[in-house]
Amino acid sequence: MENKSYIQRIRNLREDHDYTQEYVAAYLGTSQTMYARYERGANELPIRHLIMLCRLYEVSSDYILGLSNYKT
Repeated sequence: MENKSYIQRIRNLREDHDYTQEYVAAYLGTSQTMYARYERGANELPIRHLIMLCRLYEVSSDYILGLSNYKT
């Protein structure tokens, strides 16, 4: 079974920080449309974007991927 909990986690983190999809997309160097596809699960999140999101939100990759409930 594929773990899609990261989809909810990246959306929750963005909303908790009051960031728009446009802001996060610009930070990642991608379009808002593509970032929205990550949040919907229509496209897989590239590893380089996972790393950048970890830095942006100051959380571990295990947290974003749903492997841990501890943010750091």
